[in-house]
Amino acid sequence: MTDAPLPPVAARGALLDAWVAKRAEIARLEGEASELLAAREELFDADVRADPQHRDMIRRSMIAEYSAAGHISKTAAELGFNDAAALSEFFPALRRALRQGDITAQHVRVLVAAAAPVREAVLNGHLDAETLTVYETAALTIAEHETPARTRPHARQIAAALAGDSIRERHARAASERQITIRPLDDGLALLTAVLPEVYAVAIMDRLRSLATAVAATVAPDARPEFVAADGRTRREIEADTFIDLLLAATPSEVLGTGLDRITATVQVTIAGSTLAGEDDRLAELDGHGPLHPDIARDLARRASGWNRLFLDDAGMVTKVDRYTPTTAMKRFLRARDQRCRFPGCHTPARRCDIDHNEDYALGGLTEITNLSDFCPGHHALKHPDIDAGHRWTAHQLSDGTLRWTSPIGRAYDDRAPRRVMFV
Repeated sequence: MTDAPLPPVAARGALLDAWVAKRAEIARLEGEASELLAAREELFDADVRADPQHRDMIRRSMIAEYSAAGHISKTAAELGFNDAAALSEFFPALRRALRQGDITAQHVRVLVAAAAPVREAVLNGHLDAETLTVYETAALTIAEHETPARTRPHARQIAAALAGDSIRERHARAASERQITIRPLDDGLALLTAVLPEVYAVAIMDRLRSLATAVAATVAPDARPEFVAADGRTRREIEADTFIDLLLAATPSEVLGTGLDRITATVQVTIAGSTLAGEDDRLAELDGHGPLHPDIARDLARRASGWNRLFLDDAGMVTKVDRYTPTTAMKRFLRARDQRCRFPGCHTPARRCDIDHNEDYALGGLTEITNLSDFCPGHHALKHPDIDAGHRWTAHQLSDGTLRWTSPIGRAYDDRAPRRVMFV
């Protein structure tokens, strides 16, 4: 029995082009919808001027009507109005890019949210209004080539670099909002919500994932969240059970120490040498997430067994990594350079990726930095030499560190190594 022939490459390419064009059309329609919300916001302002005492009720009524008419949640309607107002008042270039289909509504939401510290500083008179334009230009350059998930940490880094002291003040204020809440759900379940400093939340989630992998007797090849262990539990179920066990079995004490003392998960933090030495208070970076208060970064540094030193070029790209014990220097370099999976659009952290040859070792690829990258298990499998050529992807690293993937139908997709915005 022979396999059926693959559809012509031209047919697959035509469908891909049609889908991309339709996505751009959807983005343009999202831009038009945003314009309608901005126009309705202007009517709201007029209503409030006529009856200022009932401002809250007028807005609640407007949100409720759009929520009901659009069959969306109250929160979704509020966010839509907030984004539309921000585009209209502060971000003309983002507004234009959305109407042209260059970015999506999801990009807009990410960029508007990340701009909050800059907007606050401008409105309070701490920064010039032109600072918002600088943020908009820099963030839009990234958004036009990246997914919303990848755009978020870059946008937050740009905002942190521009806002400076303002964002440190926001972090200090936000720390007082940490809390744990519980809300009963149906069928004997409850929603336990923890609002924590981001570095703790990232460490907790990373440790739960690591423990879940260790507990599971059988792991699916792609290591996706839905894998089933030998006892029938999924990864998410094991993570939840481990979370329960850790909380109910542990007893806080001076011997056990604080959360930072007990972090055994992998947390990758970048901090300027001058800040580490206490010479300044530049914001650190929680890699893949965004800015981190320098005090927390310095505290982590005091507890860490070792740190990597990064050498950067004028564009902020990692060019070299060294350490006093360079037994795994190549791996440290790749983790520092890549930060996440190097497939376009993927934001799986590098600590959960495989280091693999771009050009397969079995096919003559060399074990050198210029031929190695971090790939998550799912995207790693795409280029496996055992896959039929009609479905296999290839990857080639360019001289500037950009990784060029070529799809089975011959389309090329570039993934650029993330820059260290905070040092540029």
